[in-house]
Amino acid sequence: MKIHNPNVADNAVNQEHRQLGLPPAEASTRGEAAHPLLDLAAWFTFAVLVALTLYLAGRLLFTGNLQAAGDALRSVPFWSAVAVGFFAQAIDGALGMAYGVTATTFLLGAGASPASASASVHIAEIFTTGFSGVSHLKYGNVNRQLFTRLLVPGILGAVLGTIVITQLEGEVMRPYVTAYLLIMGLYILSKAFRKFQARAEEPRHVGKLAAFGGFVDAAGGGGWGPVVTSTLVGSGRDPRTTIGSVNFAEFFITVATAASFSLLAESGTWVLVAGLVVGGLFAAPFAALLCRRLRARTLLILVGTLISAISAYGLGRLFLFA
Repeated sequence: MKIHNPNVADNAVNQEHRQLGLPPAEASTRGEAAHPLLDLAAWFTFAVLVALTLYLAGRLLFTGNLQAAGDALRSVPFWSAVAVGFFAQAIDGALGMAYGVTATTFLLGAGASPASASASVHIAEIFTTGFSGVSHLKYGNVNRQLFTRLLVPGILGAVLGTIVITQLEGEVMRPYVTAYLLIMGLYILSKAFRKFQARAEEPRHVGKLAAFGGFVDAAGGGGWGPVVTSTLVGSGRDPRTTIGSVNFAEFFITVATAASFSLLAESGTWVLVAGLVVGGLFAAPFAALLCRRLRARTLLILVGTLISAISAYGLGRLFLFA
């Protein structure tokens, strides 16, 4: 899970992350005192996590058909989703972003529809973003003003993106979503070769940025972190409180997206969701190993190249066999 260790000092890994404009692999800071709004948001987060855990357990154990549940957990889609969840969460833990883009790229490559892939990723992300947001809040990494400016526009953008992707046929949306993921892969790859320099001015139009980030995150299956975090940090905001605020807001964006998919999207995503969650649970140690063994620039090149190659291959198949 994306829980940041509060006891890690300013080390070489985080210095490289700052040079590349990436979130720190570990974040530690004491920000503003607790605010009633943030306390309420934390309790809401806890309630949603408990409720969703009980719901998933209920679907698995109390459906009256344990044989079907066992067959689902032994199926190829489930274990494929476990592998995808593990890999995507390990990358996210090492780079601080790109879970949604990575997971959606692999699910689309495995044949899932755009709506099914995005729905599965966002429902699974409720757990990771919830734990991450509460962790950032606990250690003072959340700026209340920025959090509130991101929240409502991000939710509205996410709901609109969900409506767009679910109201169009999966095969109609697939080329556009695949092209978007190719662009995101190239963007991640480009970060390895660009010299990052934070600008001094305060970022403007935060609400519009959040709405756009929420929209492309829901419609494309990922992108909230690369779009919103990178833009705000690059605009000169304090990286740690920006990352904490964006991560905490992401939980609420994800809940809105997942709720919208539950109402609008096709059923049958729960096997993928369970696999993504299980895979993500075991990824944290591997993410720490990546941080120690591989430089952030190397990871950016590997991940950007992999996402771009899979997406380009998918686009090629779509046009060749159209």
